[in-house]
Amino acid sequence: MVTAIFRFHDELNDFLPRERRGRDFASVCAQAATTKHMIEALGVPHTEVEAVLVNGEESGFDRVLREGDRVAVYPRFEVLAVPHGEEPDEVSPLERLRERPRERMRFVADSHLGGLARLLRMAGFDTLYDNHYHDDDVEDLAHDQDRIVLTRDRELLKRRAILHGCYIHALDPPDQLRELFQRLDLGYRVRPFSLCLHCNRQLRAVGKEEVAARLPASVAAQHDSFTTCDQCLRVYWKGSHYRRMDALLAAVRESGADTLAGFADVESPEENDHHP
Repeated sequence: MVTAIFRFHDELNDFLPRERRGRDFASVCAQAATTKHMIEALGVPHTEVEAVLVNGEESGFDRVLREGDRVAVYPRFEVLAVPHGEEPDEVSPLERLRERPRERMRFVADSHLGGLARLLRMAGFDTLYDNHYHDDDVEDLAHDQDRIVLTRDRELLKRRAILHGCYIHALDPPDQLRELFQRLDLGYRVRPFSLCLHCNRQLRAVGKEEVAARLPASVAAQHDSFTTCDQCLRVYWKGSHYRRMDALLAAVRESGADTLAGFADVESPEENDHHP
């Protein structure tokens, strides 16, 4: 057994007991324990970690810890000020522990995040979700299809086969969406209302005559622009629910928005601007 000194930075402290937050603390490590093993044993999923320093030097997850090692663990960032020689103000980019996700990010949400999955689809992000998914299903989809796992289950994110993942701290879907936009800088990647909210397939623009038989009479009289999903055959139009979702998306993209509480019922089914 060896003892190492750990310090977790910024939002990683949310995973720690209060007495360990924002300070150095000692922890006994199993013989031949790696940085990854100890970081996760202390409660932080590896997917939340962007960089690790051991004794001031960049380290991977596979480094075996030794007696007296000092381990600093960081979340996502661009650059980090690291004292170097006689130049303590030098800003040095650190090597990331994993490759960045692909430019066109794709997600898989666990069975408790259906609201977030729906809002991501609204924003145009390919997001798999099924309320019958088990953890093994999520892990397999993430590994086989190179998807980012979204969950509030930190144990799921500790699975070795999951390379990219996000622990979602917020409880309400609109706040979860804003959290994810801020963390992954999703604002410039949006393609609003391009995917079916129900089956995640690409929507296709259609003329009114093609879908007239599937429209309520009042909708056909008031609207001329429609899209449809060729998988589930739902038809979408720009009604009241569309405008409310569009306003939500605008608020999320404006990071200065103080609250999204007014959008808590954005998923209310009675306002859906679609028809099966």
